[in-house]
Amino acid sequence: MNLNEIKVIAFDADDTLWVNETFFRDAEIAFAKELSAYGDEEDIVRILLDTEIKNLDTYGYGIKGFTLSMLETAHRLMGDKMNSEITEFILEKGKQMLAEPVDLLPHIELVLEQLSKKYKLVVATKGDLLDQERKLIKSGLIDYFHHVEIVSDKKETQYKKLVKHLDIKPNEFLMIGNSLKSDVIPVLAMGGYAFHIPFYTTWSHEQVDEAINHSKFKALSNAKELLEIL
Repeated sequence: MNLNEIKVIAFDADDTLWVNETFFRDAEIAFAKELSAYGDEEDIVRILLDTEIKNLDTYGYGIKGFTLSMLETAHRLMGDKMNSEITEFILEKGKQMLAEPVDLLPHIELVLEQLSKKYKLVVATKGDLLDQERKLIKSGLIDYFHHVEIVSDKKETQYKKLVKHLDIKPNEFLMIGNSLKSDVIPVLAMGGYAFHIPFYTTWSHEQVDEAINHSKFKALSNAKELLEIL
């Protein structure tokens, strides 16, 4: 592993820079409890997940798509019994999620401050454009980043476009994130470096069963370890 060739370091946003997934899990639980008269709560969460995944190509990732999937799931479960009260509950839950404070993960600001002295830093994240821009501004981190890339999905094609836009080679690019599926596997496939920093909970859609064994991959326990490596 020749880390000296790295010129640009990209960070995922949600659950890498700040807390995010916790809000979705809490909303799922609240939604299932609210509709518990119409099914087992675990089954309701599973149906909501199935609806979210089915809708990804239409709504993309983020709170707005999640809210629409809650509305669809409620209608699927309640049918003609769906009323204004449950609709208001779901819409209010979505608004509450959008208004949540941006809670930075440990060591993140220190790490960005130090790495920005040596590398160009980039945000490479997926999700709703307006929501991600809002969180980045509220985080107070935006001045550390040379470029912000918000995409509908993170696959090898998107990373190749990003590397081309940054005018670097794939082996000069390092991606850091909490998702093996989105932040690691496609970057390694195009020839870049990828470091995984797991968050304590991960959306099941982002989980992969395979172990990563690659010369350009590292698994870290927290962001501060980056300062010991780079």
